[in-house]
Amino acid sequence: MGYAASAYILWGALPLYFVALLPTGPFEVVALRILFSLVFCAILLTVMRGWRAFLGLFRSGRVMLAMAIAAALIFVNWQTYVIGTLSGHVVEASLGYFINPIVTVFLGVVFLHERLRGLQWVAVGISILAVIVLWVAYGNLPVIALVLAFSFGLYGLMKNRVGTRVDAVSGLTLETLFLAPVAAVELVWVGMTTGIVFGTAGATNVVLLIGSGVITAVPLLLFASAARRLPLVYMGLFQYLAPVLQFIVGVVIMREPMPPERWVGFGLVWLALIVLTVDMVRHSRSVRRRTLELT
Repeated sequence: MGYAASAYILWGALPLYFVALLPTGPFEVVALRILFSLVFCAILLTVMRGWRAFLGLFRSGRVMLAMAIAAALIFVNWQTYVIGTLSGHVVEASLGYFINPIVTVFLGVVFLHERLRGLQWVAVGISILAVIVLWVAYGNLPVIALVLAFSFGLYGLMKNRVGTRVDAVSGLTLETLFLAPVAAVELVWVGMTTGIVFGTAGATNVVLLIGSGVITAVPLLLFASAARRLPLVYMGLFQYLAPVLQFIVGVVIMREPMPPERWVGFGLVWLALIVLTVDMVRHSRSVRRRTLELT
């Protein structure tokens, strides 16, 4: 459980890390995050002797297509998250990851033709009501939250398609390799408009920007280690830790406004997650019981 807790705590603390990168802008942050993640992953592949497995991915056109789509989706997710964090929308960003499990259930119905159980339908209905309430509370659709939830949900769908054929390090290496040209274009654009901050804002800023590659890869590796050791139901429960921490950072540390109507909307989201969790635990116990009866 330590691996899972560590991964989600690091993800939960990301808003503080990105705010510490100021005055670097969101586009430069994401571009450097991509490039330094690629460098860090290349070092990891060398240390772990994983180059043969990584290069073997290029022999499958289907895997390459799925990973290219995954790279595009994670780029949208990263860019939206950093823009949200650096523009004072940490709470709304946390909302995106709160509703992500429900979006994942919805995507399973649309793309995998899965059938929802009764409590899952209830959770989806409550979450739709929550989005409507938050729409009214924010005065517009919580676009940042919805983009984060759907981009990460679709990203998970693409990763599910490749399954165990792509390990965590090789996957992140391939995704950042695909995104390296995008990062280069972003840096050129930033240089031509606002100017590159990297190297001009002190040694601490440089170290933190370089460290963005590490802070991207390490939680992913911890998560992969936890996923191999823990039952799915425990991983499902741990996934709520990151948005809870992000929400606390937004409300307590960043002091973002939370009028009563937003509390109502978030309350509905949390109620939907409770319903979804109860269903997940009940279903897991039912499957385990049937398995024991058959053995």
